[in-house]
Amino acid sequence: MENQEKTRYSDEELQEFKQIILDKIAQAQTDLDLLTEAYTLSNTNDTNDTSPSFKVLEEGSQVLSKEENSQLALRLQKFIRDLENALIRIENKTYGICRVTGKLISKERLKSVPHATLSMEAKLNQQKPNQL
Repeated sequence: MENQEKTRYSDEELQEFKQIILDKIAQAQTDLDLLTEAYTLSNTNDTNDTSPSFKVLEEGSQVLSKEENSQLALRLQKFIRDLENALIRIENKTYGICRVTGKLISKERLKSVPHATLSMEAKLNQQKPNQL
């Protein structure tokens, strides 16, 4: 019953979510740095080969992996930005409130998707029209 009347998470709960988000940002930033480093180092490996046919095949695979790396890097950057926005919502004490229903998003959902702005109810309702 108490959860129904609750309109926002307590400061202690917000601090707990903040730590989860800070940990996720640190991990995502590490992953992004590794991805960027791998991408820049891969440019130096293609001049040592002497076989022209092997070189063409290798360059083709490097283009694909560069495109994949670029997509991964963009996704990580968006993820970091979404997490940083979640930190702003924590500071504003609006974190964990569904932007559609105005209800609290479940702790379980926020722990697995800390940048969520929709409750499962709103998320499922959002997907229904697309399925028809």
